Amino acid sequence: MRIPLLHGRSHRPRHHRCDRKTVAAATGLEDQGAVMTEPFSQWVIEDKFAGPRPAWEAVGAQLVGDVAPYEAAKLRMLNGAHSALAYLGLEHGHAFVHEAVADPAIRPLIERLMRVEAQPTIAAAPGQDLDAYAEALLARFANPALQHRLIQIAMDGSQKIPQRWLETLAANQAEGRHCPAILSALAAWMRHVRGDNAVNWGPVDDPMAVRLADLWREEGPGGMPRALFGEHGLFAATWRASAGDFESLAEHLGQRV
Repeated sequence: MRIPLLHGRSHRPRHHRCDRKTVAAATGLEDQGAVMTEPFSQWVIEDKFAGPRPAWEAVGAQLVGDVAPYEAAKLRMLNGAHSALAYLGLEHGHAFVHEAVADPAIRPLIERLMRVEAQPTIAAAPGQDLDAYAEALLARFANPALQHRLIQIAMDGSQKIPQRWLETLAANQAEGRHCPAILSALAAWMRHVRGDNAVNWGPVDDPMAVRLADLWREEGPGGMPRALFGEHGLFAATWRASAGDFESLAEHLGQRV
């Protein structure tokens, strides 16, 4: 028996009562179970079937030999940018993704993160256009109809940043490349778990919130980067910061190394 792998992506915003009114106005029918979604969708299916299969490519699915490059692009480019938008955007007073990506202080970092820092770490599959993917993501982020809340994306950051940022940092580090955009976002996440956004956005929602708060009290801004990303740091298994990385993080946190 073979079970082909599947990678799919289409964002569905939280349902609102006004959505049913929109559907009723467009169709003349009342649908209590209406689901709103974005125009963009991506379905990538591993073409490794034991026998005949439906012609899913005829309705927009991509049949590929390996879904891994598409999953890597989703994690490092889409999700990595989303998390950066969340922590940087909340600090700037934004509630939604489309607001954060429109901020001229944030957008250049997001573009650099995707195109310069994440994209070179992905071994693209044949026919996988990562430049076009980045363009499509920027258009998606700018869509105000999605109403994608930054505080929702910011949840559980300790469980997300290894795949979204730290693996990208490690891959670039191995090639001697620096990642200022991800480091800026990483510092914003560190400030978030310190509780800097709590006044405006509520308490930190993370399974490691207590442990991270304790580390902040014990280490302070001067020691926190090493407590997280040093040789024996909390996330050292995925990425260990270099001296230059520590210097960058310290600068973002207003400290000296």
